Amino acid sequence: MKIGFAVPHLHKQAHDIAKTAYFAREAEKAGADSLWVGDRNFAAVNPKIGAGGRGDTIPVEYNTAADPFVVLGVAAGATERVKLGTHVLIAPLYPPVQLARTLTSIDLISGGRLIPGFGIGWSPEEYEAVGYDFSTRGARMNELLDALKVLWTQDPAEFHGKLIDLPLQHSPLKPAQRPHPPIYLGGTAEAALRRIGERADGWLPLCMVPYFVNIDMMTEQRRAIDRFARDAGRDPASIDTIMRVNVMQGVSAQQTADVVKTVAEATGIDHFLVDSSFVASTADESLELVNEVLPLIQRG
Repeated sequence: MKIGFAVPHLHKQAHDIAKTAYFAREAEKAGADSLWVGDRNFAAVNPKIGAGGRGDTIPVEYNTAADPFVVLGVAAGATERVKLGTHVLIAPLYPPVQLARTLTSIDLISGGRLIPGFGIGWSPEEYEAVGYDFSTRGARMNELLDALKVLWTQDPAEFHGKLIDLPLQHSPLKPAQRPHPPIYLGGTAEAALRRIGERADGWLPLCMVPYFVNIDMMTEQRRAIDRFARDAGRDPASIDTIMRVNVMQGVSAQQTADVVKTVAEATGIDHFLVDSSFVASTADESLELVNEVLPLIQRG
């Protein structure tokens, strides 16, 4: 089983990002298999839609976020072995040329260890802030995926869609991974699961310990992905899964390890990301969780 951890970059931990390289090196030494960042451009004070697309409130933990690209780039330069992932970038918010260039740079710095994970987000305000129509975010994601593949595999490169239009341009700098880094997608709605089945190299679901660990729902969503993959002429087995585990206040390292092992046994998922953003205030506290959780899981 592979176990990864979130690099401190959200909430109170965002104020401790000067220790990013230290955290990354120590987590790798401890035996972590992967390191991850999430994405939050900002949290609206009076949100039209709440976190996860439900209600009208956003947790305080999302109010502060460091730049995920900078943090992951520092982690890439400080490590040698661990995979480096985004779970998830709100990809349609970013200009495709800049997104492709930034992710290419991180993949090259890391020697081909990048796992780019994308989602369409749930905040209308984040789309309004960049001048995009929130209602077209799914269509924009589809075009973005096509545009990224063109930018990563062709030189010169150009892309012309309904929402994204890129003129013919020189594009000689390519990722270390060929033809391009594996693209993982998050999401639980039917449209998102269809997109994963038809287009993605991997799925990025999540659970929250102890409030939201629904194995039956995870299994049903994976069945839907497999069905959409078969309908598209793809082999469902080619679509990987990496589960994010958000650890909430009051949850022990043993509880966290138990949930990881239970979900792994029930679903067959073999790669998990443990996120301490809701429980740790500093990089040192987050590193303590790394050193506590890893041995508990590795003992089987």
